[in-house]
Amino acid sequence: MHWISRFYDAHWQVTAGQSISYREIVGNAFGLASALFGLRRSVWAWPVGIVGNVLLFTVFVGQAAGTEAPTTPLYGQASRQVFFVLTSVYGWWRWRQTRNAEGGPAVHPRWASTFERLSLIAGSLALVIVCFYVFRAVGAGFPVPWWYYLADSWIFVGSIAATYAMARGWVDFWLCWIAVDLVGVPELLHFRYYPSAVLYAVYAGFVVWGFVVWLRISRRERLQRRSMGPALNPA
Repeated sequence: MHWISRFYDAHWQVTAGQSISYREIVGNAFGLASALFGLRRSVWAWPVGIVGNVLLFTVFVGQAAGTEAPTTPLYGQASRQVFFVLTSVYGWWRWRQTRNAEGGPAVHPRWASTFERLSLIAGSLALVIVCFYVFRAVGAGFPVPWWYYLADSWIFVGSIAATYAMARGWVDFWLCWIAVDLVGVPELLHFRYYPSAVLYAVYAGFVVWGFVVWLRISRRERLQRRSMGPALNPA
């Protein structure tokens, strides 16, 4: 279809030597919309996010493969879009189950248990190490410093951990995103992905707000469950 081809190739010419793909702009807009739906505990967070992931995948994989300029080895940025889609399908299913069963919000925020949190942290750190060596081996021909592969590995793994924690309804997922943003913004600015860098920066402030909102909801619902305890479990 002609309009799809035109959209795929369309770029916003910022300067004589710098252009930004419309796919990057629109994909990040869908990402922010997904976050807003997530804050409101709406199932729409997942399908909207998937659309953004698909668009951003075409941007980053083109850069990594050298089919679009500038060529940049953003394998973590490209790969995480694929895992975002897979994790989002799981989250979409899980939130729909909760909404259909209870007829209310699609998720009830709570802190991860100690075991869940330690498992998430240990698994994430191990996967960061694995991804570091994999990304460095695949991108060995690119003239980038070693720290780039470590940063890209953390962005990749941290994003997946955050999305999984969001699907489970853990308040912790907002903290995961803060850790990702602290690394993601400098990296994207370094490689001149300005729309994505701006989104990350805006998202950092939004994440703090979302964390506060979910924290309050989790406390309120925990108190409600405690107050209903005697009625639900009479002596």
